[in-house]
Amino acid sequence: MIDQLLGFVTYYWPEMISILLMMSLLVAEATVSDEHAPRTKIHVYTQLMLGLVLVNLLLNLGEKPLHIFHNAVTIDPFSTLIKIIMTAGTMGAIFLSHSSRDIYTNLKSEFSVMAVGVLIGGMLLASANNLLTLYMGIETLSILSYVLSSFKRDEATSTEAGMKYALYGGLSAGVALFGMSHLYGVFGSIQFVDMIDKLPGLAGMNLAIVLVSFVMFFVGVGYKISAFPFHMWTPDVYQGSPIPVTSFFAIVPKMAGIAALVRVSFVFFQEGSALTVTWTGLILVIAAMTMTVGNVTAIGQSSVKRLLAFSSIGHVGMMILGVVVMNEAGVQAILFYGIAYLFMTLIAFYITSCLSDMYGTDSYDVFRGLVYKHPLMAIIMAGVLFSLAGMPPFSGFVAKFNIFSVIIEKKLYGIALVAAINSVIALYYYVKLAKTMIFSEADGEEKVLAFTPGIQAVIVALFIPVVLLGIFWDSAMALAGNAELFIR
Repeated sequence: MIDQLLGFVTYYWPEMISILLMMSLLVAEATVSDEHAPRTKIHVYTQLMLGLVLVNLLLNLGEKPLHIFHNAVTIDPFSTLIKIIMTAGTMGAIFLSHSSRDIYTNLKSEFSVMAVGVLIGGMLLASANNLLTLYMGIETLSILSYVLSSFKRDEATSTEAGMKYALYGGLSAGVALFGMSHLYGVFGSIQFVDMIDKLPGLAGMNLAIVLVSFVMFFVGVGYKISAFPFHMWTPDVYQGSPIPVTSFFAIVPKMAGIAALVRVSFVFFQEGSALTVTWTGLILVIAAMTMTVGNVTAIGQSSVKRLLAFSSIGHVGMMILGVVVMNEAGVQAILFYGIAYLFMTLIAFYITSCLSDMYGTDSYDVFRGLVYKHPLMAIIMAGVLFSLAGMPPFSGFVAKFNIFSVIIEKKLYGIALVAAINSVIALYYYVKLAKTMIFSEADGEEKVLAFTPGIQAVIVALFIPVVLLGIFWDSAMALAGNAELFIR
């Protein structure tokens, strides 16, 4: 029994290290005597520990999938790869927070504590294999996110962002819990494995209750990933939050929510299920509306943070199209998209943060003539924008191409047309920002001080995968292809 428990713990090292890190950060921050002293040692310690988490996750990729803790948690290649993306996103956001002026010096360690806490919730959500674990993951991720969004205490926009996030989040979590309670009432179990066995025997009213309950569950997850019509909070929260928080929200909660949506869809709505047609139809409509609302609304934005917020909504709509096909190719496409999206998003927010620190705003005007001041940064930002739009030879093109491939293979030509139109719309507002950087004249010749050699080196390092994944994409696709879901 003890040997078996120790074996389970071996698979759970990433989560345990993250919990240890969060607790030790709380103690470390409490020992800082000077409130305004830089937290360099704490920052380095945080990155080293998260690096250790990343190493353990990479080691777990080759392990045999299994259920642990009485089937409450699933450790499989799919959840592990999602955790790798989330951990890398957390490391990137914490690194940005250390150099950004958008987070006060005395709050930088607190940001790390909250970010690691959200990461733990995201890991739990990605591996959830029963209703209780699923809800615990949602709440752990959500509650700390509310605090992060209102980190700029002295600014009304940040306070408003935190309030909106908490109100919308509390409501959506309540609706999701209400739906889960009905699922327990129908199935008599919270375990996914037991629920699958009883699903074929459902009929009549019980079947209708189950469908409505899953729709309620989607409210909770849809809110996390900013899917239509639960996206309303995103632009206001993104704009009101500090930029490191915004970059964090664009990656970690979204990937955790998408992981939960993928797992629930593949567990309960595989082909042959009585609920499959209705569920896939719902996901199709939501994906189409999410893409369209995100991209169309992004056109008129003057704030780059709001533009990236609506852009992220559009990308979520594209990613959840991979859920509709209900096969391994769809999962593979989602995972590759997640990897590419990680690097593109971090770069976009890094450059925006540097300009915002210099000029105190994230409007289009601060990007004017950037190519004349910092040509390398302007070229990289333009490359990222084209990649986000899905232009070759960047990774964003391959990511979108994979999504198009799986939905066309399923003969879903209508949604493929909607996705293509949205890609054209997205290209317009991305090119508009690129044009501002390259063809508009700069307001002055003053250099952006935040573009230190170290920051520029990090941005260049992050841009390399954006290019390489667009050219040598087969290795990443092979890795994503091996990240299968473990259901039973």
